[in-house]
Amino acid sequence: MKSKLLTIAAICCVSVSQAQDSLMFRKISDEVMLHSTCYENLRVLCKTVGHRLSGTPAAAKAVKWGEQAMKDAGADKVWLQPVNVPRWHRGKESLELKLGKEYKSVPVLSLGNSQGTDGKPLEAAVVMVYSFDEYKTLPEKEVKGKIVFFNYRFRQDFVNSFEGYSDAVMYRWNSPNVAARRGAAGVIIRSMSTGMDDYPHTGSMHYDDSVKKLPEMAIGNLTADALEAACKKGSVLARMTSECHMKEGLAPSFNVIGEIKGTENPERIITVGGHLDSWDAGEGAHDDGAGCVQSIEVIRAFKAMGFKPRYTIRAVLFMNEENGNKGGMAYSDSAISKKENHILAIESDAGGFSPRGIGLDMPEAQKNQIRKYAPLFLPYNVYDFEKEEGGVDISPIHNKLKVPAAGLIPDSQRYFDYHHTDNDVFEMVNHRELKLGAVTLAQLIYLVCEHGLD
Repeated sequence: MKSKLLTIAAICCVSVSQAQDSLMFRKISDEVMLHSTCYENLRVLCKTVGHRLSGTPAAAKAVKWGEQAMKDAGADKVWLQPVNVPRWHRGKESLELKLGKEYKSVPVLSLGNSQGTDGKPLEAAVVMVYSFDEYKTLPEKEVKGKIVFFNYRFRQDFVNSFEGYSDAVMYRWNSPNVAARRGAAGVIIRSMSTGMDDYPHTGSMHYDDSVKKLPEMAIGNLTADALEAACKKGSVLARMTSECHMKEGLAPSFNVIGEIKGTENPERIITVGGHLDSWDAGEGAHDDGAGCVQSIEVIRAFKAMGFKPRYTIRAVLFMNEENGNKGGMAYSDSAISKKENHILAIESDAGGFSPRGIGLDMPEAQKNQIRKYAPLFLPYNVYDFEKEEGGVDISPIHNKLKVPAAGLIPDSQRYFDYHHTDNDVFEMVNHRELKLGAVTLAQLIYLVCEHGLD
């Protein structure tokens, strides 16, 4: 009888706890959806700062914006964490294709960190291949001195577009190395894009130490289709001109950090963040202004609600995710040197679209602890807790300190229409979707503050 009563009492306690959590979820949602400043913050960031490649004056302006936004959100403490970042300069660039009798200029973006043509035209015949494997079968005489067009398409059969990105991104990252080993003169790639448009997509690439640094440019899908058709018909010439290059040395910059001090265990830290830098195209709205303003909103909403977390909550705007991840490394190094106790790190870096889930990169027992709260998220259309994801910025602290990592999973269908393009602007972000992402982040942090993650 006593055992039965204890069981009933335990069930009652669980029911009461779930009811309290559900009520708090509603309060968080109401506060954010009715009073959030994240959409206005994003407007100011995009329209007064714009794109903000690390190491540029725009990135320095973004740091000042982020510092003030944290203060305005009511953070107990705001500070700047020094970060030394690489400096890449785009400069003037152009790509002309001779698909008929005359050269025609087409939309183009050089890939980030790539070396250009020293501002001088590089003119050569184009050889098209669909894959690295096909390229390897070509005789060296067919590619030597030519511009290789790696015409690898972003696969549309992946429902989760991030799987398509993971499949295709090696052609952006590694094509110059593959091409250089057989004497090619330059590289053109089809953009990592789901869009039925002609926006070229930039993004990071790298050079192996042992190869010549070839210029690499990306073209949009419509131009790629036209180039493909022309290559099938006969010979095509291309003229690449680019001033892009890496500058010597590193530049000083900062991560921006704001926190709410925990009331019971302030030494235990939950980090939520996005990256403040962006590529030098568009306005960096989805990538990753959205994640930055959502993280700031967590601070604002909790302070406005009078919620006093047991643990310390930090919002971090990381610098240099796009072409070096120096901000993530600096944050991890600081945590190690200060012997900080981080119990969870969360990243929002997949766009300001409607949230669909939370990726969990942590031991199975901790995953299950979070998954048991899944029913609380269902009324907010958040249901996917099966993916193992965190984020680039939080990967150093996850890998070095074994901090459990989580990543917000928004609907992915439109992200690679805008990603790293001139089209990633404030107008492409919906205010309700953006706010719902902040709601999900705050709800998860609330649960961990209330129930722990042990």
